[in-house]
Amino acid sequence: MLIEGVFAAVTTPFYADERVYFRKLEANIVRYSRSLLAGMVVLGSTGEAIALDDAETCDVLRVAADAAAPEKVLIAGVGRESVSSTCKLADAAARYQYDAVLVRTPVYYASQMSPQAVLNYFRSVADRSPLPVLLYNIPRCVPYDIPVELVAEMAQHPNIIGIKDSSGSIDKIRALISATRTAPRRTVPVTPIFEAVTTRMLTPAAEQSSTFVSVGSLSGGTALATAAPPKTRTKEVGFQVLTGSASSVLDSLEAGASGAILGLAACVPQACQEVYFAWKDHDLKLAKEKQLRLVGANQRIVTELGISGVKYACDFNGYYGGHARLPLLPVTSKEKIEIEELLATIRN
Repeated sequence: MLIEGVFAAVTTPFYADERVYFRKLEANIVRYSRSLLAGMVVLGSTGEAIALDDAETCDVLRVAADAAAPEKVLIAGVGRESVSSTCKLADAAARYQYDAVLVRTPVYYASQMSPQAVLNYFRSVADRSPLPVLLYNIPRCVPYDIPVELVAEMAQHPNIIGIKDSSGSIDKIRALISATRTAPRRTVPVTPIFEAVTTRMLTPAAEQSSTFVSVGSLSGGTALATAAPPKTRTKEVGFQVLTGSASSVLDSLEAGASGAILGLAACVPQACQEVYFAWKDHDLKLAKEKQLRLVGANQRIVTELGISGVKYACDFNGYYGGHARLPLLPVTSKEKIEIEELLATIRN
């Protein structure tokens, strides 16, 4: 699977009583589908995956997949504390026609997560997962920073295709890219212009899930149409490294990363995508200007204020954010003003 470009790590909307607000989730996914994002990650850290039970997780994955445009790559966050639970969710993601799964390191028995235990966990998941696996390194949330040499070893597995590194370290990104250069290359289908071909693009419309009524249908509008199966060609790709920090997208791309999965892209997808497009156009001056606009907002909203900050930023920019689930607290009035000021020049 080609995992290239900028992906939004989308939020999970809730009602005031903390039930999942599926209509708002659908509306957000439809809007992301109209953007130039490469795709969406559903139930990553920004999606509060850790706060949902397995039944809610499956429902969120299903609704998001039903709402997404077929050409958008969909990645499901399925990490759980055991191999068995993680693989059950990977099976569910495959049923809903996701393209890959994002898997974090287990956290509760952190003191026992030796390099061998971590290696065995990810390899066991990859052995049983029906979908390609993206490793997820997020040391500020998980008390384990996956060592570069361990990633290089796991990159040899035929079903482990890449990593999202949210360490925030460009040195770590460079080291990961260097250490995995010799990983096996895979032949993947791509469009004639070398963009990703998703599972849903190759699936006849009659076979796709249609159990959820779209917002467009309810409002008398037109739901997103399913495109005809595309003409495809092939491309060889190696182990794909993506950054999880909006503050270092350009440096990561320059180092050889294939893209970025960003919490900030949940509220300002266009601004994040513009960095990638300028870099693709070899306009480094413009790319640096676009990158600079993101740094302050990413640091304050995503890194410091966290989920509640991202959700209010979504509200401010026309997406549905709402409150996070307890025990996370909402942002204060003062923090809301800060967010609005930070986003004043990057609303989209």
